[in-house]
Amino acid sequence: MSQPNRRTFLHQTARTGLALAAGATVLGQSRSAQAAEAKTGNPLAVFSKSFQDRPIPEVCRIFKEIGADGLDLTVRPGGHIAPENVAEELPAAVQAAQDAGLKVYFLTTAITEPNATSEKLLATASDLGIDRIKLGYYKYKKFGAMAQEMDAVKKQLAAVIKLAKPYGVLPCVHIHSGKSIPSHGTHLYELIKDFAPEDIGAYVDPQHMTKEGGIDGWRQGLDLLGPWIALSSMKNFAWEKTDRDKYGQQHWQTINVPVADGVCPVPKFIEALHALGYNGVISMHSEYKGRHSFQNLDTDGCIAQTAKDIQFVRQFV
Repeated sequence: MSQPNRRTFLHQTARTGLALAAGATVLGQSRSAQAAEAKTGNPLAVFSKSFQDRPIPEVCRIFKEIGADGLDLTVRPGGHIAPENVAEELPAAVQAAQDAGLKVYFLTTAITEPNATSEKLLATASDLGIDRIKLGYYKYKKFGAMAQEMDAVKKQLAAVIKLAKPYGVLPCVHIHSGKSIPSHGTHLYELIKDFAPEDIGAYVDPQHMTKEGGIDGWRQGLDLLGPWIALSSMKNFAWEKTDRDKYGQQHWQTINVPVADGVCPVPKFIEALHALGYNGVISMHSEYKGRHSFQNLDTDGCIAQTAKDIQFVRQFV
């Protein structure tokens, strides 16, 4: 080989080596990026309740800007979409989310029993690839009748399961403190323990579970519900004094506060979820409007506070 040809050969070989090295670096970076993406943890949706005065495409744009991954969309009376309009309006909502780089993770509904409207909602959700919904609420009506009322709710849940199963949509029962069935984690466990996790899901809630579960009841409830946990909200609360009654007893009430400021220890709540293997969606509830909030925020105020809540929660998911 002549000297010039040898130099050309070595130069080309070096360039090839650099190209291969660069390719390996890019490939390594790509794999690292994929691995990082795979470890991003629980996706964060935003519950659309506090944003219903804005059209869905605008809501999607806003949620994307503040760092959310998707929507928990209200499809119920008074919601973003009325149940009777679901077949016409939900496809456009899903498309708006996709256009914004988001996903409709699940629907918040008022379904408590089988009927034609409920079936239409389930069928539409199924067609659009939405595989779970939040059910409506069952109320505790009469003191002294809790056992009978729970039996009645179990029968209603069994009927909803039967309706939803052919569509591959998981009905999820939300824990809501106060006069709801269920109002705490152990309560929900008693309702669903005889159903398979493939047929019904538990929708856990740090705020409501801590209101009724105190220091550790929320964690014990999560422990029982582990196999069924299919959704989680994210919100928090504080206690504040109100008046004394005629006997002099001090009364208290709860108010919604920013996620970082409340009674529920959010990092420990999420740690418990992860210990149970839950890596699903967490819905930011952002319920900062009205008299039950630390401040009665308008929609812009809710957007700003939700952005702060998302930034806080991202540390743990």
